[in-house]
Amino acid sequence: MQSKTKINFGSESFRKYFVNTSWMFAERVIKLLLSFFIGIFLVRYLGPDQFGILSYAVSFALLFASLANFGLDNILVRELVKFPEEQNTILGSAFMLRVVGSAAVLIITWFAVKINNESDDVALLIYIISAGTIFQAFHVIEFFFQGKVQAKFSASVQSSSAMLASLFRLLMILLSGGLVWFAFIQALEPILIAAGFVLVFTLRRESILKWRFNKDVAKRLFHDAWPLILASLAVSIYIRVGQIFITNMLSPEQNGYYAAAVRLCEAWYFIPMAISSSLLPAIINAKEVSEELYRSRMQKLYDLLAFISIAIAIPVTLLSEEIITILLGVKFLPAAPVLTIYIWAGTATFLGVASSQYLVAENLTKVSFMRTLIGLVLNVALNILLIPILGITGSALATLISYSAATFGIILHRKSTHQGV
Repeated sequence: MQSKTKINFGSESFRKYFVNTSWMFAERVIKLLLSFFIGIFLVRYLGPDQFGILSYAVSFALLFASLANFGLDNILVRELVKFPEEQNTILGSAFMLRVVGSAAVLIITWFAVKINNESDDVALLIYIISAGTIFQAFHVIEFFFQGKVQAKFSASVQSSSAMLASLFRLLMILLSGGLVWFAFIQALEPILIAAGFVLVFTLRRESILKWRFNKDVAKRLFHDAWPLILASLAVSIYIRVGQIFITNMLSPEQNGYYAAAVRLCEAWYFIPMAISSSLLPAIINAKEVSEELYRSRMQKLYDLLAFISIAIAIPVTLLSEEIITILLGVKFLPAAPVLTIYIWAGTATFLGVASSQYLVAENLTKVSFMRTLIGLVLNVALNILLIPILGITGSALATLISYSAATFGIILHRKSTHQGV
């Protein structure tokens, strides 16, 4: 008997996932709008040089921050959907793994700052921002809600925290605050999110006191997650390495132009994350029903994200100078060529997020690491080669090429060749 693959818009299942996706979109849109408008005020207030220094400190501090997540994001959703009876041991074990990961981040960051011989002022900014990563261990609660398709709770926490952090940033702009204050606010946001998650989790009559660390569960999680740990680290490095190269090879001012364009491009990245994260439980469940339904849902996800990303890239490419002038001012016009190129990296990013869901569902986490490693090596090599020749435009081009290579590198593995969207 052939399984139905068409979407039943009147079904209870569709309504459930549609409402869940709507909550996630609402949260991401709120964060996007806050980040967008407050970010414009911040960029205009600081100017290219100071904004370049702050962006460099953020990039450096978050270079290794993915280790704090321990590669468990989608793994946790999968495990909680498949083994709901193990909820407290899964959450407790994941929490402890993330605590270990956060400690590793702080140690590695300290050594990296010393090795790179950062100035005292910049080092202080990096240390302040890095301190917030320890609280990301509590963010495992978000995946508890994702596994139960109850995004409204995590959405409320995330959006409320973003509002508070944005208000603090706006207050600092009005009070003419220095870079240190903006670094503190950057560190404060994960703390606010952690506090919100614990509060909502408790109000749902759950308790973090019931969490239990289990060595066998931790080993199981680590066995599946370690390639994703390396993949996340590689992603984190090749997302941010451009700004580090630009600051060290050119100047903080040039990094300010580059970072401003990147901020406008990456503002859209909430879309694939919201859609894919919300639909992951449905994709995992479809695999249990039939291979046909499973592949059909994956293809629909690819088609949707490809269409959205291209629809964003075309007008931004045609109107890059006008967008920069209107939003950031004429003094940021050197960022326009970066915006024109970097926006197309969004297509690879959108499809890469979708294919990551497939790799998690199939437990092909090693493929995820290998394709990300390809992107990382390309990004570093191309940045070193192109920045001296083309400046910040060369770094944007390096990002576009490496993102595309990482996304479509999935076809290099025989089990995932058919996913080469």
